[in-house]
Amino acid sequence: MEISAGGRLEVRITAADVGKRVSVRRWNEHAAEGEKYTDTVGVLTSWDGGVLRITRRDGESVRIAESSLVAGKVVPAAPARRRGPSASYGELARISARAWQPVEREQLGAWELRAAAGFTRRANSVLPLGDPGLPLDEALEVVRRWYAARGLPAHMQLATGAEGTQELLCAQLESRGWTRAVTAELWTGALAPVADREAAGVRLTRTVDEMWLARYQRKGLSEVALRVLGSGPSVWFATVPGAEGAPPAAIGRCVVDGRWAGFAAVEVDPAQRRRGLATTVMAALAQRALDEGASAAWLQVDTGNPAARALYAGLGFGAHHAYHHYREPEGSLGPDAEGRTVAGPAPVV
Repeated sequence: MEISAGGRLEVRITAADVGKRVSVRRWNEHAAEGEKYTDTVGVLTSWDGGVLRITRRDGESVRIAESSLVAGKVVPAAPARRRGPSASYGELARISARAWQPVEREQLGAWELRAAAGFTRRANSVLPLGDPGLPLDEALEVVRRWYAARGLPAHMQLATGAEGTQELLCAQLESRGWTRAVTAELWTGALAPVADREAAGVRLTRTVDEMWLARYQRKGLSEVALRVLGSGPSVWFATVPGAEGAPPAAIGRCVVDGRWAGFAAVEVDPAQRRRGLATTVMAALAQRALDEGASAAWLQVDTGNPAARALYAGLGFGAHHAYHHYREPEGSLGPDAEGRTVAGPAPVV
């Protein structure tokens, strides 16, 4: 906290610091003794009507009454991770986007509008990596109409918790009625420790086949979905065969892109879990990625999947940033070019 030369705590932030990373301490007279002070660190996303809103690393917002502040200051951007490969948010956002590509895309300034007939939110959302070249409300209207023309709801994929992420844009969307639909995290780690694990009995292929798809959680895939699964600079699919005539015991997918290897779709037969098959699949894919020159790895994991998080942490991965999919407000999109009301689209599944 900021302490003056006289030893007093001071509030050294103002509404002019919106958009900056801050650290504040507040006083709660109703809390138990010893718990009356609470510290919050995050991006100051608004300061209106005597209330501050600070978005923390995980994307959650905290509202703080200005009258309760006892100290506050602007602090440096979140420090770089001390373990695992160093990377910026922008680098990882682009790498992960190339590993899961839409079938249709269009640029709106530095925003990329992506669509793939509704197959996954990642391939059917806007990736904003800069200025759209229009005022925000105009840009959002372009986005909503672009997705409505394809029978899809508009989603925005935004990140929090690292230098250069989009806490301020998250707050701006929420103030306009956009709702957060999904939150996950992107984790990174060194590739070699994964490749050092046992990898016997894994079959690797360049293309997805019927055996692999028999274990994949999403059924009845369209041709568009298969194109998304096969997209990326260098794609590999891993399969651990199951009993004769049965779906595979485990599968996985990896995309190699320069120094990065991205893991996805690591799935294990529920009857064969806790046998190390997920690690075996990742090891086989990691060994192939090392052969292609990769040295670092990334993956995406749901915040509500403790088993997967424990597995990846045990392999040396750690969280780099959180990412969130925001969905447009429910209801109509307003009049179209001919004055007719355009109804909101069906949700993406």
